[in-house]
Amino acid sequence: PSQDFAGDQRFFVYFQAPPDVRGTVFMVWKHVAAGRSDDRWLYLPDLDLVKRIAASDERSSFVGSHFFYEDVSGRNTAEDNHELLEVTDTYYVLDNTPKDPDLVEFAHYKMWIHRDSFLPVQTDYYDQRGEVYRRYKVEEVSKIQGYLTVTRSKMTDLRTGGHTTITYRKVAYDVDLPKDIFTQRYLRKPPMEHIK
Repeated sequence: PSQDFAGDQRFFVYFQAPPDVRGTVFMVWKHVAAGRSDDRWLYLPDLDLVKRIAASDERSSFVGSHFFYEDVSGRNTAEDNHELLEVTDTYYVLDNTPKDPDLVEFAHYKMWIHRDSFLPVQTDYYDQRGEVYRRYKVEEVSKIQGYLTVTRSKMTDLRTGGHTTITYRKVAYDVDLPKDIFTQRYLRKPPMEHIK
């Protein structure tokens, strides 16, 4: 589930599969204010542990996958300088350079944004030598309740060839979630009536 709070967004992600992460909960409070870091928490059911994810950890592996915490919750556009490189019949191609390069492991990243849907469908991350080393790619988009929605995406480590695919099932919009779901007390006891 996700909800807007005066321009900010809150996400509550409950993992049903694979079995080694079943019951894991990831919650994000995204802030629109420039210079304010997002708040992130992870609940690990096997350890019965709620872990606050520090801003310095947002570029580290998300539950052992090829995605980073920031990949799952999104990167704040204010953290980068953006340049429109090309407009094709299908895509806007952007190059994005971090304003504070000491906080990230990449030199820049290139995005392909679909012109009709405005969905980013591919992101290539470049290292200091100018080589692509990570690639995010949308593999499936569905129209759900009138909203174009990414339902399957893949992150690939191009150096090792390893990858992780995330699939979203049973997506629903405008379900009138109570605001208190997006609080730490629901990390240990997810609101199963809203998780199908």
